[in-house]
Amino acid sequence: MKKKIFFVFQFFMCIIYAQLDVTIADFGSGFDNPVGIKNAGDTRLFIVEKSGFIQILNSSGSTNSSPFLDIDNLVVNITTNDERGLLGLAFHPNFINNGYFYVNYINLSGDTVISRFSVTEDPDIADPQSEQIILSFTQPYQNHNGGDLHFGSDGYLYISVGDGGNFGDPQDNSQNLETLLGTILRIDVDTATNGNNYSIPPDNPFVSNVNARDEIWVYGLRNPWRFSFDSLNNNLWIADVGAQNIEEINMINSTGSGTNFGWRCYEGSSINDLRNCPDSGTLTFPVAEYTHVSSGNFKCSITGGYIHRGSLNTVFNGFYFFADYCSNEIGTIDFDGDDYTIHYSEQFSGNNWTTFGQDINGELYIAGGFSGNIYKIIPQTLTTNIDEIHSVKVFPNPASDNVKINVSSALVNSKISIFDSHGKLINSYNYTTQNMLTFSTKKYAKGIYLIKVPLKSGIVYKKLVIR
Repeated sequence: MKKKIFFVFQFFMCIIYAQLDVTIADFGSGFDNPVGIKNAGDTRLFIVEKSGFIQILNSSGSTNSSPFLDIDNLVVNITTNDERGLLGLAFHPNFINNGYFYVNYINLSGDTVISRFSVTEDPDIADPQSEQIILSFTQPYQNHNGGDLHFGSDGYLYISVGDGGNFGDPQDNSQNLETLLGTILRIDVDTATNGNNYSIPPDNPFVSNVNARDEIWVYGLRNPWRFSFDSLNNNLWIADVGAQNIEEINMINSTGSGTNFGWRCYEGSSINDLRNCPDSGTLTFPVAEYTHVSSGNFKCSITGGYIHRGSLNTVFNGFYFFADYCSNEIGTIDFDGDDYTIHYSEQFSGNNWTTFGQDINGELYIAGGFSGNIYKIIPQTLTTNIDEIHSVKVFPNPASDNVKINVSSALVNSKISIFDSHGKLINSYNYTTQNMLTFSTKKYAKGIYLIKVPLKSGIVYKKLVIR
C-alpha cells in the first residue's frame, strides 16, 4: 500500500512518508473502552477501562475474572464519545514493596482527581477504600482533560493536563502559568508539605515565580492525551492532540523544564492565534508533525506511544511509535538528526486506537477503544531503505548562490522537483544519470523550500533554506 506525500511548512525538519509493515497479534479482548496499558514490573498487563475499572491481562492472554480496581462509583458517567472517565494509571517505582499505584480520573463533579490506591494482600486485587487524593482541580469543559501518568527516572510523578477544553482554548489556559491546565505537571508523591499530599521538587522551573504554579514542568499544550519516557535516555515524548489541521510530537530531555510548546499561538509549527503571545524564539516547536487531510487517509487525533526499545525487533529500536484515532493507522517516526521519516501501516479498521503500552521487556501493545481489543505490535521490515534515504544530502544548506544534491540513490530518468513551503511546484530538473545535481538558487526568493527526490524505494523530501 502506497502512501501519499503531504506538504507542511517546517521550521527545521524534512519529511518522508513511506509504508511500514506492522503485524498486530491478538492478545486480549472484551475490554470496555480501554484507554491505558501499564505493567507493574512483572508479566501482567493492567488495562484501564474508561468507565472506572482496571483489569489484569495475563501473559497467557487470559483476563482475570475480577477487576484489579473498581471505582466506577467515583468516576463521571460517560457516553460513547465522552473524553472523560478513568484516564491514567502509574505504579509507584517501589510498588513491589509499598503496593502504591496512582490513577487519574474525572470525578462526578467533572473535575480532575489524582489519587493513590493500595493493593491488598492479594496481588491481583486493590482496595478501593484505600484512596488518598493527591491533587484535584477544576475542569471548565468536558474535553481536553489529558489524563496520562508516568513516573520519571527521578522518582517524581508526571501528569498530563489538557487546556481545559472547548474550541481554541477560549480561556487562554495553555499560556497562563497561574493555572495547571495545558501542562505536564511534576510532583513528589513521597513527601507531603504545606497541607498537601505531595511536595514540589526543588528544581521545578517555576518554584521562584510568584505568578506561576510550582507544579508545572512544561506548558503550552492543547491536549497531551498520551506521553512517555524513553527508557534508554529518559527523554520525554509528548503527543499533543491537534485542533483543525495538525497533530504534533514534542520531545524534551531532562534539561527541558519550563519549555513552552506554543499552543494556542501555534498549532504545530503553523500560526494559529498570536494574540498576547510571546516571541516565537522563546517557543519549542514539534520534532515531528502531520496534517489531517494531506497525509493519505483522513486523520484527526494522535495517540502517543513509545520509543521502541524491545528485543523482538531491534531494527526498530529508536523509532517512535504512534497511531491516529480516525485513520486506524499505526505510525513510526525515524529520526536522523533534524530530519525525520514518517511511516504508516495499513488501516486496522474498527479499532480507533486509544493508547499504547509496554510490557516488562519493552515490547509494545496497542488498544482499540471501539473494538475493546488489546494487540501486541510486531514490526516487520520497511519497504523503504533507510540507508538510501539518509544518503540524500543537500549542501550548502542554507544556500545563497548554488546548491548541490547528492542524488546517487535517485531513480534514473526521473525529475527532482522544488516546492515552496505551501506545496506549490516552483521548478523541476531532469535526472538522467547518477551524479551530483547542481543548480542555481539566485532566482529563488529567500525562504524555505522542499526538494522532492524519487528514490528506488520511495520518495524523500529534503528541506532547503535560501538566504
